[in-house]
Amino acid sequence: MKAKNTILVVDDDLAHRTMLRTLLDGWGYEVAEADDGGKAIEAASQKPFDLILMDIRMLKVSGLEALAEIKRFNPAIPVIIMTAYASVETAVKAIKEGAYDYLTKPLDFDELKLTIERAMEHSRLKEENRYLRESLAAKFDSKTLIGHSPAMTRLIETMVQVAPSEATVLITGESGTGKEMIAGAIHFNSLRKNGPFVKINCAAITETLLESELFGHEKGAFTGADKRKEGKFRQAEGGTLFLDEVSEMSPAMQVKLLRVLQEREITRVGGDDVIKVDVRVIAATNKDLMREIEARRFRDDLYYRLNVVTLNVPPLRERREDIPLIARHFLTLFAKKNHKSIKGFTPQAMDRLLKYNWPGNVRELMNAIERGVVLSRSEYLGEEEFTLVFRAEPQEKEMPVQQIGAAEPSLESVEKETILKALETASGNKSEAARRLGITRRTLHLKLKKYGMM
Repeated sequence: MKAKNTILVVDDDLAHRTMLRTLLDGWGYEVAEADDGGKAIEAASQKPFDLILMDIRMLKVSGLEALAEIKRFNPAIPVIIMTAYASVETAVKAIKEGAYDYLTKPLDFDELKLTIERAMEHSRLKEENRYLRESLAAKFDSKTLIGHSPAMTRLIETMVQVAPSEATVLITGESGTGKEMIAGAIHFNSLRKNGPFVKINCAAITETLLESELFGHEKGAFTGADKRKEGKFRQAEGGTLFLDEVSEMSPAMQVKLLRVLQEREITRVGGDDVIKVDVRVIAATNKDLMREIEARRFRDDLYYRLNVVTLNVPPLRERREDIPLIARHFLTLFAKKNHKSIKGFTPQAMDRLLKYNWPGNVRELMNAIERGVVLSRSEYLGEEEFTLVFRAEPQEKEMPVQQIGAAEPSLESVEKETILKALETASGNKSEAARRLGITRRTLHLKLKKYGMM
């Protein structure tokens, strides 16, 4: 049975609230009530309502104040403002602040019903479009490849082109961004998908053992080699070999790997036989290989062999719009694993997840969600489940003052440049730019006005 859409009715007039509850109940909606803007803020922070129907004039906290605060932590929720004829100008202001629409009192019930249906449909279409943008990832068979941000869309498009080829691929990105998952997705969507997918972490094995692990060894090749061993290249025959943290290889091992990539043949440690190998190589690193080359820690000829196609996996802080989708995915996964019935996140918790910088990237988010699910005692994960995570909570604060000096830029010029860059990255979308900057849309608006950028 389909769950009812829930509407929060906010009005300090009990008779009017009661009338609206009766009306909305009859239309098939579940109704919650609040008699003040402050209570509406508290209720909306604890539960993700489908829509809010709110009077603009209330004694303690007005509808306009409540709207601004609710939109700060849940910008997606549709809010319909109710107003008397005398305050239509204020209602128009509410629209500019993010309200979906406004209705004048006394309410026209047909108009009310139609406006609510339109608002619900608008939200549904936005959610539907989000999943449609995921269609490319869905066709690209990977259960964990999640994201609809422009950066992830471009990455997936390139992967779709690269996967069926035999090209060597270099995956770059910070730790925790999912480089191994990307490598696996390429393999399992390639013509080699029925072959083995073999992984090795080059940073976790000493130089002497790494050679044996990659190429194998003959019996008696060294102390403890009591029998012949096939290396990872032979184990990956007909499939894909994933070399994680390839930048950690010693110079000597880099030379040997280069020869294998050029000749497509290996020789076991302690042996003389030359063995042809049919293996596709995918390598990954969290380091800037060009800098490693400049520092003479990585061979440029090996770099160009590995760098036939480069895929850069963006850090989570540069694709914050993917965080809700990834968080919901892990919530579903871990709730099922731990036999818990958890519906989602409180809007305030999601707001904090969106603002946090995630230095550990997707891996850190995954661990945070798992810990939250295990510790949760309610049907929604709140801020209290993530207190251990937000150790570097972004604040709406001034930009750090530069050291005094004639050549140093001013505080205002640095702040203005940062705002311009955020707007450019967000394609002019002020809400998205504010989110990237870790400030509210209203704060961004004031700063734009201050610098004459409006």
